[in-house]
Amino acid sequence: MFKRGISLRRLNIVILIVSVLLSIGLIVAMNGTNNIYDETHEFTQKFIEWRSSSYDLQRASDYLTEQMQDFTVTGDREYLDNYFNEAKVTQRREKALQVLGQDHARSAAYRDLSAAMDESVSLMEREYYAARLTILAYSYDVSEYPEEIQNVKLMAPDLELSTDQMKEMAMLMMHGEEYRKRKEVISNHMDNCLKDLDAEMKEEQAKYADKLHTQVVFEHVLTILIILLLLGIVLITYRLVIRPLRNSVELIRDEEDLPIRGAYEIRFLAKTYNLIHHTNLQSKEKLTYEATHDKLTGLYNRRGYDYLMENLDLETSALLLFDIDRFKQINDAYGHDVGDRILTRVADAIFENFRAQDYVCRIGGDEMAVIMVHSDPSLATLLESKIKKINKMLSIKHEDDPSVKVSAGVAFGEPGITVEIIFKRADTCLYEVKNGNMNEISFYKSAKADKKKKQNNKQEAEKQ
Repeated sequence: MFKRGISLRRLNIVILIVSVLLSIGLIVAMNGTNNIYDETHEFTQKFIEWRSSSYDLQRASDYLTEQMQDFTVTGDREYLDNYFNEAKVTQRREKALQVLGQDHARSAAYRDLSAAMDESVSLMEREYYAARLTILAYSYDVSEYPEEIQNVKLMAPDLELSTDQMKEMAMLMMHGEEYRKRKEVISNHMDNCLKDLDAEMKEEQAKYADKLHTQVVFEHVLTILIILLLLGIVLITYRLVIRPLRNSVELIRDEEDLPIRGAYEIRFLAKTYNLIHHTNLQSKEKLTYEATHDKLTGLYNRRGYDYLMENLDLETSALLLFDIDRFKQINDAYGHDVGDRILTRVADAIFENFRAQDYVCRIGGDEMAVIMVHSDPSLATLLESKIKKINKMLSIKHEDDPSVKVSAGVAFGEPGITVEIIFKRADTCLYEVKNGNMNEISFYKSAKADKKKKQNNKQEAEKQ
């Protein structure tokens, strides 16, 4: 297998399978991480809600105490209304217990919170009694108060107390040592509840942290494997494809045989190229001068032009189409002999101004073409100077022949270009010159070339 070269097709299949497996693994790992995050976030939000609810029970209990204490001190009915609004309407204690009970009905935290609730409810009996004493001390109509107050039965000794003694007793019930101790019981239950919640929070955090650590390690391993895979792809591509191709480009330009190296497909292409190259050399030897050259000008004729266009690398070449201005009028006015001499002069002037490796052709009538191999748009300025030089040579009168001038259209090759496209582009540019839209020479500008030119102009403007 290695002797005949590694198959890119098989290698791509292996890489694709490995990439898909690693990608699936990474996606699963990322999804797992997101799930852990969502679970952690959800638990944290619930914990905040549980803790807040637990505090609500404490705050509600303290609020009830505060309102009843104020009522026993001042006798202001507003405090008692606030008390019953919290106890019957707002009901923060009941709601707090309900929230925690939804997820923690069997937990120690819920039991402590329930105990705090029970103690708070039990303490309300003492608060009702103090309220009834206060109402009686201030001679209020008890029927105007909630039935919880109306249902309170005062003990006989308390009924015989004076007004001031009733007020003092009510305040003592709400501010005395016994009341304070019972409030401490509620606070202790609340503290235990919060401690239980904190302990549970730490335990859950540790559990999620362990899961997240394992998940992150798994993701890191997959990420490292993907990075190694990418580096391997780059290395393999360079060694099996890019390096052999780069070496081949230089050898092709020098018209030498390609070494049989690289991947199986690259080796196959090299063998095929070498075969075609030798066949082409043999074909060139068989192609006689008379069959491929124009008798009048000595340039390649249409047949030679077609052969060259079909076999040269157009992607790295440029096609120039030439046309002699007003040639038909000159030919009609001076005769065919003069026309033939002008064609010869034009052919000689073009041939002298291009490289030996370029192909100069007469493709019909007064239309000529030059195929410039190994060319790109960077030669545009050089081509403009060549056309000016050619026209300068043709402007010199020769014997009695009139001076002439040529117009040219140029198209550069690019990846994927065909014979028809490059000829059409060059012909379009020549048409623009002939119709007076351009001066002597016109270049086909692709979107890519326009973009590059704008960038170059922008860079030159910035330098200035």
